[in-house]
This record gives sequence, structure tokens and C-alpha cells, in this order.
Amino acid sequence: MEDNAKKAVYVKPKTKIAPFAIFNTILFIIISIIILIPIWKVLMDSFDATSGYGLKLWPQRFTLGAYKMVVTRSDLYLPFLISIVVTVAGSFLGLLLSTLGAYVLIQWEMPGRNLFSWMLLFTMLFSGGMIPTYVVMMNLHLTNTLWSVILPLAINVYNLVLMRNFFEGIPASLYESAKLDGCSPMGIFFKIVLPLSKAALAAIGLMFAVTYWNDYTNFKIYITNNRLFNFQMKLRAMVMDSDLPGDDGSLSPNTLQNAAVIVAIIPFMILYPFCQDYFVQGVNAGAVKE
Repeated sequence: MEDNAKKAVYVKPKTKIAPFAIFNTILFIIISIIILIPIWKVLMDSFDATSGYGLKLWPQRFTLGAYKMVVTRSDLYLPFLISIVVTVAGSFLGLLLSTLGAYVLIQWEMPGRNLFSWMLLFTMLFSGGMIPTYVVMMNLHLTNTLWSVILPLAINVYNLVLMRNFFEGIPASLYESAKLDGCSPMGIFFKIVLPLSKAALAAIGLMFAVTYWNDYTNFKIYITNNRLFNFQMKLRAMVMDSDLPGDDGSLSPNTLQNAAVIVAIIPFMILYPFCQDYFVQGVNAGAVKE
């Protein structure tokens, strides 16, 4: 009986790992290393007082002097504030337009809904071009104002389509129940749709924020007033135009340039981990339909 009992003991079957999964894992590890190498170089060079060409695993002469020079440079304070204002205002306006536009496009009974959808998708493939857009901005007297860099990026059809796909994933029974309870269309939007769309809002909001924070082209085209330049414009002057803060010669210019690059990406390096879960959920929910 004891022998039979021992034979009856359940043995967990060994799980087999598919060769394709192993290949994917190795491939993604290689891609991650390739991506991290230039980031690591920039980071190490920003701490190395004698940085130059070539890849170094560790700084030869560690220093925080470059970061101190960049952070304490007074003429970067106003551009940094402008970048924050533009990022917050632009992200809010972009989310507002994307959510309202997406909510309109899921109104199945609206006449011409498909026509409006195709018109919006058409703009993803073809645009008026840089010169016509500049002429429009000039005729509207928006050049040399922050509106000229906020408005063009606030209307993003790709984000609008992602938001529409997410709204379509909300069960139709919720919309019908709200209508039966006498809720208005805007009441449904604010009381049902938006509370259920936190993941999509976080994902698309992060996309807008990154776009506005890193914006250089629109500032270069529409802004000529130095007092309205954003953080990226000033950092570009430091990195490319050798507009570096004066020092005693103990730091390499390359060290200051790399420190400026790290300072520019620090805000979203801090922000992204807190939004990562929402970002993944929002992108997946907007990209996959059951």
C-alpha cells in the first residue's frame, strides 16, 4: 500500500519553454543593451571632468561641477519655467480636444460620423506644410506668442484615434443605462466615460507632455523673442553653439554638454515610473479591440 501511495504522488510536469520565446528574450536583451549604451556614455561623461570621445564604463575623474554650473545658471530659470507652462497647458488642451473629439466620434447616430473620421485620418497622411502653417500663424497674429507652440501640437489625430478606440471598449450597456436614467450626453462623458478612462488619459497625457517638453522645431519657427525661448532652445545654444558657462578650465566642454542633456531628460525620468502602469494599460486598451 505504501508503494502505491508513493506512486500516486502528483509530480508537476515540467514546463517547456518555446524556442521562439527564448529567441525573443535574447533579442530584446540585445536591443535594450544597444539602447542603453549611448545613454550610459552620456551619463558617465556628465560626471567625468575629462570626458571626451570613446566609451567609458566609469568616470576617470568624478565631478558634479557640470551639474552645478547648469543648475545654477540664472538665464536657464525663465526657459525652464516656460517649458513647464507650455507642457502643462498644452497637455491639458491636447487631452481636452482628444477626449471631446473621440467622444463625438463614438456617437453612432451622428450623421456624417464616418466622413469626419476619414477627414481626420486624411490629415495624418497629408498636411498643409510648414510654410502655409506659418502663414496661418502670422495672419492670426500668433507668432512670438506661446499659443503658436501650444495650438499646433494640441490637435493630434493619432492620440484622438487611440482615445476613440478606448471609448469604444467601454460596454454599451453603461451608455444605455445612463440614458435611461436621464443623463445628458455631457453628463455621461463626465460621470461615466472619463472616470473609466484614467489609464488612457495617463498614457495620452504622457505622450502630449513629452512632445511639448521636447519641442524645439515650433519654437525655432514661430518664436524670435529670446525671452520666450523654452528650456530646449537654451540647452541647444549651450550644446551646439558653445554658449557654455564660464569656468576655471577644470571641466571639459563635453562634460557640460552631457550634463545639459541629462538635466533635460531628468523630469520625465522621474515622472515615467509613476505613470508606467497606466501608460501600458492605456496603450493596450486603445490598440486591442475584442
